[in-house]
Amino acid sequence: MTCRFIFDERLGIPVPEFDKEWEEYSLRERESILFQWEQIRGTIPDRIKQLEGQIIAKQNKLNVEDDFPVSCALNSQIAELASAINDLHLWFRTNQEVESKIHG
Repeated sequence: MTCRFIFDERLGIPVPEFDKEWEEYSLRERESILFQWEQIRGTIPDRIKQLEGQIIAKQNKLNVEDDFPVSCALNSQIAELASAINDLHLWFRTNQEVESKIHG
């Protein structure tokens, strides 16, 4: 199989890395990839909750922070965590699009 799942440090989950277009995989390969992805996909809501917890903790620090450079750093960290959550939501919806291709 020429699809690998590579751990993405930023997202905290493995994401697929394809060597060819989805349609070029055999039905069996696609089913295997989808099975592996479904296992990973099931962890995404918990990962999002973890990142949301980190955001809340940083917001609480920001609420009492008087040092401007530290406030800027916290804001930047919050934005990065929010961006990762957004990307995780996109990855979570990816399965629905792929399944419709395989059954369509």
